[in-house]
Order: sequence, then C-alpha cells, then structure tokens
Amino acid sequence: MKQRLITGIVAGAFFLAIMVAGGSYYDTLLIVLAMIGFREYVKMNGVPLLHPASLLGFAGILYIVPPWAGWGVELPSLLTMIWLLAFFLLAITVVTKNAMTIDGAALMLLGAIYVGVGFSAMIEVRGMSPDGLFWTFLSFSCIWASDIGAYFVGRAIGRRKLWPSISPNKTVEGALGGVLLSLLVAVCFALSAPETLSLGHAVLIGLLAAVAGQFGDLIQSAYKRVRGIKDTGAILPGHGGVLDRCDSWIIVFPLLLLCSLIPS
Repeated sequence: MKQRLITGIVAGAFFLAIMVAGGSYYDTLLIVLAMIGFREYVKMNGVPLLHPASLLGFAGILYIVPPWAGWGVELPSLLTMIWLLAFFLLAITVVTKNAMTIDGAALMLLGAIYVGVGFSAMIEVRGMSPDGLFWTFLSFSCIWASDIGAYFVGRAIGRRKLWPSISPNKTVEGALGGVLLSLLVAVCFALSAPETLSLGHAVLIGLLAAVAGQFGDLIQSAYKRVRGIKDTGAILPGHGGVLDRCDSWIIVFPLLLLCSLIPS
C-alpha cells in the first residue's frame, strides 16, 4: 500500500505538471503512453512485438495519436488509414497462410483504434484554444473523482456486487458513490467558471465521465479476466501498466468529444 501511495503521488504530480505545461511536452508524453499501452495490448494477446501485425498496429498508433494537423503535416483521413490498416492486416493472413488468423488481425486493428483514438482525444482536448487546460482538467478531475468515490464508498458501505463475474470487488453502492462525487466536482467547476461552463452542461459531463469511466474500467477488467492476468504491465509499481491506469481515460475523452460536451 505504501509503494502504491508513493507511486501514485509522484506519477500524479508529474502528469499534472506536464498537463499544465501542455504543448509538445504533453503531446510527447501521451504518444509515449499510447505506444506503451499498445505494447501491453500486444503482449496480452500473445503476439510477438516484432511480428508484422504488431508493427502495423504500432504504425497505426503513430498515425492516430500525434496531432499531425497541428504540426502542419497533412495525412490521409482517419477512415482511409483504418481501411489501409485493415487491408494490410488481412493481407498478412494470406501471406502467412493463416499462421496469423483473421481473429488475430482483427485484434490488432481493434487495439490500434481502442488505444489510439483514446489518447488522440486527450491530445485534441488539451490543444483546444483558449480553454484546453480547463476542459482537460475538468475531464480528468471527474474521472478521478469517480474512481475515488467508488473506492471509498464501496469500502465503507458496499454490499451489492456490481458485476461479480467481471470485477468481484466493485459494488453498486461504490458505483453510485463515484457518480455522485464526479457530479459534485463538475458542479464545482461550473460554479468557479460560470462563463465557460453552465450548471446543466457540468452535470452532463460529470455523469458521462463517471458512467463511461467505470465502463472503461470494467472493459479492461473483462479483458484481463479472459487473458488470465492481473495487470496489463508493471511500469507503475503497485499500479500495474498504462492500460490499467488509463482504461477510463481512453473511453471518456472520445465520448465527451463525440457527444459534443467539450466544444471542438
């Protein structure tokens, strides 16, 4: 527990500092995290890192995540890239005579989209002008509030299991506690910056961040249970891997953008 606490404080302070700095510091950090996260995904699925399918997945991450347009680089559309990635992955099944099956190709495509779009959305939100830092800090604060509320309320009064076959320690009471704390944090942001965020808008963000964030956690728990592993990696002592820590982030940020809850 002590190691987990120290790691959390140090990593959290470092991440907050980079988030405030923004620009190339924040972009670079998230690109690195995305690459590490996809490496964990590849490892979970038992595919060698230097396998052509893995390398194509990493190429997909490097296409999706960096803010190429902001860097003045024009590339084909995301839809075009996804189609090309799917084509080349399917081509590998032919070239390898099904040593890499269509299931394996689909897994690599799914991983590149799942990890890549999530981190790309975080970069997009932070790069918004002039309030990118505000929306980023609001989103992360709601996600973290949901995690904290779910943990402490669940420990204190949790009785009914939320989804025991997926995550046996999570409770309905904890989930509701996470939603309530996320809503409270979002409302505090609205009260502190009413010219930027209305109360109703804040409630929607707090609700989506909590519910989608908890689903992100459950999605990763379900996948780890299928693969028979406890953590996706060990980069953060006491906390597991990048996907363990960012499972909520890579679901919440794209949804906030898709639902137009964060102005693009």
